[in-house]
Amino acid sequence: MEETSVFLAYLGDSPRMRIMQHLIEGRRFDYTLTDMLDAGVSWGTLNKIMPKLLEAGIIVKTRKIGRATLYKLNQTHPASKHLIALYDWLIMQQLDRVRKNFKKPLKTKAIL
Repeated sequence: MEETSVFLAYLGDSPRMRIMQHLIEGRRFDYTLTDMLDAGVSWGTLNKIMPKLLEAGIIVKTRKIGRATLYKLNQTHPASKHLIALYDWLIMQQLDRVRKNFKKPLKTKAIL
């Protein structure tokens, strides 16, 4: 069973949020629709959600390679900016919790 990310646990594990998480994590790259299947959504769901995200301006078309169109997160869109900031903040909070757990002394038995 897959563990839910802190981002999806916070905002809800929906296909739309899985796509957004995938694009936020790879915000410097552009993706084909086939690449975005790695977000864990079906082809049909992806084809329903993408036009809505494009229309809202959250995702933009970047280029075409042959018959494939590539898409990227529009980092200048206000909603994207807020989601990116939330994602980064949640990851940093999780990292801080992990760091605190590593600072706790380990219970060991002395071998004499």
